[in-house]
Amino acid sequence: MTEAQQETAAKAAPDLAALEQEGEIAADYLEGLLDIADIDGDIDMDVEGDRAVVSVVDVKGGDLVGPNGEVLEALQELTRLAVHRQTGERSRLMLDIGGYRDRRRAELRELGTKIAGDVKRSGEPKSLQPMTPFERKIVHDAVAAAGLRSESEGEEPRRFVVVLPA
Repeated sequence: MTEAQQETAAKAAPDLAALEQEGEIAADYLEGLLDIADIDGDIDMDVEGDRAVVSVVDVKGGDLVGPNGEVLEALQELTRLAVHRQTGERSRLMLDIGGYRDRRRAELRELGTKIAGDVKRSGEPKSLQPMTPFERKIVHDAVAAAGLRSESEGEEPRRFVVVLPA
């Protein structure tokens, strides 16, 4: 491998130590928030691919997910800002609370597969409700796995997926 190829590979590979540091900063921040709110919960940290993942598990006393995950999304953004404040780097940290994201992934895969089937049968494009970037990605992947293509349209926070016929 040439020196230029090694540099490109190094830039593409996630810095495990930096991601672990993001997770630690996020965990400390979340522990402080839980203490202030007098909410019990344990915090797990991991690295998945190119992002730190922090999960609040065994949550007792408070709805930290909110309707349609709105509170979770807000907490994730606040946590990313806390990480950015300490590291000076933009964070792609993923926050999960009580397994919400895993449950939502399963729901969205099922939705994407169902809508792709509907579009295959009707031959007509189908627009879905507005979703977060996390949710849209899962639907796009499910639609692609079903052999169709999809696009995102609209402006945040009202951006939505359109499933297109073959």
